[in-house]
Amino acid sequence: MTEHELLGRDKDYIGFVRSVEASTGINLADYKETQMKRRLTTLRLKYGYSTFSSFYEGMMKDKGLFQEFLDRMTINVSEFWRNPNRWDVLKDRVLPELVGNGSARLKFWSAACSTGEEPYTLAMILAEKKLLGSSTILATDIDEGALAKAKQGLYLERSLKDVPKDVAARYFTEEGMMYRFSEPLKKEIRFQKQNLLTDRFETGFDLIVCRNVMIYFTEEAKHKLYHKFAGSLRPGGVLFVGSTEQIFNPAQYGLETAETFFYRKLRS
Repeated sequence: MTEHELLGRDKDYIGFVRSVEASTGINLADYKETQMKRRLTTLRLKYGYSTFSSFYEGMMKDKGLFQEFLDRMTINVSEFWRNPNRWDVLKDRVLPELVGNGSARLKFWSAACSTGEEPYTLAMILAEKKLLGSSTILATDIDEGALAKAKQGLYLERSLKDVPKDVAARYFTEEGMMYRFSEPLKKEIRFQKQNLLTDRFETGFDLIVCRNVMIYFTEEAKHKLYHKFAGSLRPGGVLFVGSTEQIFNPAQYGLETAETFFYRKLRS
């Protein structure tokens, strides 16, 4: 193959990478190029596409092919309503208790919110319970790129797999191969960059959601964070943690078990 032909093929792949990022937010440049290009070339040829450009066009018209593209890349995506039974506990047991505590305006915080699935799940639940208008939601993360994606509010279909169908129909709009989250609900959330370990926390929260994040910290850092979270909750407020992050001695932080994975701040 001549140098000119090689450059042409590279240009074809580069154009594909740019098109995919523009339409889906997935940056193939984050992956090892040789390995990814080989994997996608095999898929492209399997369906008879002679160029990456034509493969991209075909992928945008065929949801099945698009899903196979994602599977071939083995992309893991964050999910709305992750561990649905835990969100049911929040909706059916924890929220009514928080409402009954008499706060005129409920204050919520999604700590380490990543690309927005968690605070948006919370917003949908509050909207369904007619509580969103009397609530404030703060969503923070240390990763500016993740926050930018959260604010964009554009998601892959597989991220919505656990969202109840009627709820998804109310708050998502299909947009090509992606789904866009409700603008009115998005406006109810204040996104902010934050380092959990070093930054000061706001106070007076009724609920803090921090799930599947503590596993990345040392025991010392976890101990510090649980103290900080407890200090940010109002008495009777609740900390909601991930399915691998049970607190075995919550009393040392001034907390008590409210439900599995939910910890209530003790009243003095």
